[in-house]
Amino acid sequence: MSHKHSLEALNRTLKDIKDNDKLFGCTPLLLSVDFRQTLPVIPRSTYADEINACLKSSPLWRNAEKVQLKANMRVQMLQNPSAETFSKQLLDIGDGKVTKDETGCVKLPDDLCTIIDSQDALINLIFPDVHTQYIHHEWLVERAILAAKNVDVSELNLNIQQLLLGNLMTYKSVDAFCDPFEASNFPIEFLNSLDLPGIPPHNLVLKVGSQVILLRNLKPPRLCNGTRLVVKKLMNNVIKFIILNGKFRGESILLPRIPIIPTDVPIQFKRIQFPIRLAFAMTINKCQGQTMSVCGLDLSTPCFSHGQFYVACSRVGKASSLFFVS
Repeated sequence: MSHKHSLEALNRTLKDIKDNDKLFGCTPLLLSVDFRQTLPVIPRSTYADEINACLKSSPLWRNAEKVQLKANMRVQMLQNPSAETFSKQLLDIGDGKVTKDETGCVKLPDDLCTIIDSQDALINLIFPDVHTQYIHHEWLVERAILAAKNVDVSELNLNIQQLLLGNLMTYKSVDAFCDPFEASNFPIEFLNSLDLPGIPPHNLVLKVGSQVILLRNLKPPRLCNGTRLVVKKLMNNVIKFIILNGKFRGESILLPRIPIIPTDVPIQFKRIQFPIRLAFAMTINKCQGQTMSVCGLDLSTPCFSHGQFYVACSRVGKASSLFFVS
């Protein structure tokens, strides 16, 4: 190596050392996020914990350059005057600027959505003639009902699945304690009774044509947490699905049971089950990132923050596609 090249290499090394002393090594870091959609994610946390956990509370935030999007792509694509009004209403909900009553609940604008008087009416409106339409995957993937809690979602899913043709098939999980000494303190029936967020139920009841959502990253980007699937064929130890959304929609896959160990429970146990849940209805937290043409909201259990309410309302692009029951 020549003397000139040696000096150039030395200068590059010194520059790298100098840059490494700077924030992020002088490398630009792009964070794409809608803070209106930042939902509480800390288990058993308080409101103060969620505020402190926000990126805006970090000392790094003062070094960030904030860039805002100026155009609403949904409004531009729909080219509907009412979509622009709907977009402004959503931003007001996300920013907490909407009118509230004496109990602190949000007062819905008259033109924000369509109010439905019962849960059955909501199901018939979001999934009309589901017993014949479920074979059309494009129709199926563009609609869903959202609720705040898993218990509400489970009831909705079972009611909708009952409307499908065909026989039900039940898959029972195999549950076991990670610590063998715990087995003497709790019966296996106790583990079977646990129905926790993020893990499949002990009794997974399915029909051909049922819509489900994947609960684990299995083979990104093809099979990720949040991918929606439809049951094609039910077998004893494996289930055949068709991918409903994303780049790989229309492809067939086979899923086996896998071991799943929840991390946010005091008792460590393992559940061997298909990593899916029914997804005709979903929790509002689980629907983040989903875009729909028709969306129903079951608010019999109220949302626990205006951010959660904003996420639910923003799954569609216009007010005429949003329906509420409370």
